[in-house]
Amino acid sequence: MTERQEQQDAVHDRYATAARRALAGEGTGLITGPHDAGRLGAVHYAEDAGAVPENAVAASLGCGNPLAVADLRPGDTVLDLGSGGGLDVLLSARRVGPAGRAIGLDMTDEMLTLARRHAAEAGIANAEFRKGAIENIPLPDQSVDVVISNCVIALSADKPAVFAEIARVLRPGGRLGITDIIADDTLTGTERAQRADKVECLAGALTVTDYRALLSAAGLIGIDVQVTHAVGDKLHSAIIRATTPAQQRLADPGSTVV
Repeated sequence: MTERQEQQDAVHDRYATAARRALAGEGTGLITGPHDAGRLGAVHYAEDAGAVPENAVAASLGCGNPLAVADLRPGDTVLDLGSGGGLDVLLSARRVGPAGRAIGLDMTDEMLTLARRHAAEAGIANAEFRKGAIENIPLPDQSVDVVISNCVIALSADKPAVFAEIARVLRPGGRLGITDIIADDTLTGTERAQRADKVECLAGALTVTDYRALLSAAGLIGIDVQVTHAVGDKLHSAIIRATTPAQQRLADPGSTVV
């Protein structure tokens, strides 16, 4: 088994276990104590808490609220990468309205089951949940207006593939609005190796510079990375925005552009 596969399996098992606990009414078990509760999960959704079932809010495991930065419009198709218990998908579905659609993508059957339960409890009809990897999104080219994600991309073992897939599925002029874990530039390779077993995001967290470079290499523009709050020693939550280039109209030779 490759190191990349081992990392993916470890992430899958961790979140599948969390979903099984949530389905059994035991909480996810991943946010423990006041320190975690003050920086992760439901704390970022105070204004939205009444819009969806309480259990969906409680199952949130993110480091921010991507909907606070994503530019959602009525009729949009929104894709949430690593949708977990479905909170951001359900809130997106309400914002884009009945003419829009919100799609959650997750690689764990247990999380998909949990998310679908929350959608049914909320009575939301324009949300759907699909199984798949964020490195290989099971959607057609240029089929999405907005991509969101909450503290998931840092867990991927192949971030260039993730960003390439985001660029592929976004329509011309499409928007990226996510939250993720960012590492300080001062974080050394030795520190990553020493602490990777204690903080799972640490080994794969990008720096601001790396994030900008990889998004640009994937063809996204208007890249903005803003660090918001600390989530650990030399680790921070950040909001990341970018867009895909707007499609240009090319006139036929001899024609007049109006």
